[in-house]
Amino acid sequence: MLTVEKKKKYTVADYMLLEEGAPFQLINNDLIMSPSPSLLHQLILGEFYDAIKTFLKENKNKGLLVLPPMDIHLDEDNVYQPDLIFISAERINEIIKDHIEGAPDIVVEILSPSNAYYDLRQKKDIYEKYGVKEYIIIDPVQENADVYVLKDGSYQLPQKVQKNETLHSILLKGFSVELFKLFK
Repeated sequence: MLTVEKKKKYTVADYMLLEEGAPFQLINNDLIMSPSPSLLHQLILGEFYDAIKTFLKENKNKGLLVLPPMDIHLDEDNVYQPDLIFISAERINEIIKDHIEGAPDIVVEILSPSNAYYDLRQKKDIYEKYGVKEYIIIDPVQENADVYVLKDGSYQLPQKVQKNETLHSILLKGFSVELFKLFK
């Protein structure tokens, strides 16, 4: 087991020495620790997960929907644990090992005070670089969501959804959720 001490750069090898379930992510060679999420964060996650899971079942979609904690290994400097991960059926065998190796199709992050900077900046840039096709950021404080879609190698923001509006997935054709239902 790795004893976390201040070091200039950490690698995936260092990360893999951590105790299972340790509250860390490897973000640009830094081990970033997060406290457990707030109750509001978890309630929003549960509502969003239920909405997508219901949609996938009703549409007989064979993609894989994964709740945290689950590592996604993007490179030697970055191992993330997003709030929600979707991998299309066509890509499951391509990126599933003991963990997820490579970019999922959709990543959902719910902002918390301790992670907002990383989710909005560093992780967003890495998700874009490695080809996460749709990146959904839900903000419980502002009660809104941003849906980024990868187009020609960079993120576009086709939707900035307010509480009284409906979020539509670009990748999961036909999936939508009224945002107010996540914040009730």
